[in-house]
Amino acid sequence: MTLADLKVGNRARIVELAGEDETVERLMEMGLTEGTEFSLVRFAPLGDPLEIKTRGYHLSLRKADAANIKVEPING
Repeated sequence: MTLADLKVGNRARIVELAGEDETVERLMEMGLTEGTEFSLVRFAPLGDPLEIKTRGYHLSLRKADAANIKVEPING
């Protein structure tokens, strides 16, 4: 499952970052590393970008980048 597959309000943990090296590096610089927990806050009206809350701040990501982030849902 990827971050782009989640529904608003879901919580998840990052399992793996995929894609080109530049993309992975940029995501890691934004604080998205393996094991990071976050919640999906909302999608823009047309579905792109999406907003997550992690590490105490809100982050907007393009759906194409979110599709490179493999996650596992967190229940509860």
